[in-house]
Amino acid sequence: MQDLEFIEACKSMHFPLDEIKRKLEIKKNKIIRDSEVEEQINAVAQQMKQLHNEINVLLPLIENMNEDQRKVFSKNINSEGSALMKSLLNLTS
Repeated sequence: MQDLEFIEACKSMHFPLDEIKRKLEIKKNKIIRDSEVEEQINAVAQQMKQLHNEINVLLPLIENMNEDQRKVFSKNINSEGSALMKSLLNLTS
């Protein structure tokens, strides 16, 4: 069941099927080559750059919204943002 949830989460982020398969194998084996770790780190870094760019595009649009709309979007982003910052802190410390 966890695998299906993982697959659905990856699909929602538009990962290609071969990437999802590789991520599942890594998740199950728990032992991967250093080169694969490096590849995964590079992929995460690229996704972070893309996310940063998307946020920069959204910020001016969000600033033009009314207070209630901003609160709805902020609530959505805050929970995910907090989890991401916690993960990054664990990864980099």
